[in-house]
Amino acid sequence: MNINASLFIQWIPFAILMFITMRFIWPPIVKALDERAEKIRAGLAAADQAKAELATANKKVDEQLAQTRNETTKLLSDAEKRGAVIVEEAKKRAQDEADKIVAAAKAEAEQQSVRAREALREQVAALAVKGAEQILQREVNASVHAELLGRLKTEL
Repeated sequence: MNINASLFIQWIPFAILMFITMRFIWPPIVKALDERAEKIRAGLAAADQAKAELATANKKVDEQLAQTRNETTKLLSDAEKRGAVIVEEAKKRAQDEADKIVAAAKAEAEQQSVRAREALREQVAALAVKGAEQILQREVNASVHAELLGRLKTEL
């Protein structure tokens, strides 16, 4: 046998095997590889999109947190101002009430002082009448001498 004939004979099954492989085996393998590559591409694209969406969501969350912090700070500031106003109003009302109480107490003290003076005048007048009675050794009639006693009270 010649090397050429043997090579030609070996070439025929190789060609048939190559034809069958190229026709029936290779297309499903290429299709499976293409599908897998497409899935990987789609997965990477989805991952990139998810990463972008995550960055956008993080940015929105940061903005909302900043806005919430600002609003909270403003609310606290407003509450503190309102609390200060309420405290000042309460102080003013308390001072007004204290002033009223002091004025009422002064008025009451003045009235008591006037009553005490009147009582003292009456006691002095009674003592003066008794003293005059003892000096004169006779009784002075208070009803008869009412005008005289009235002047004496006003003088004291």
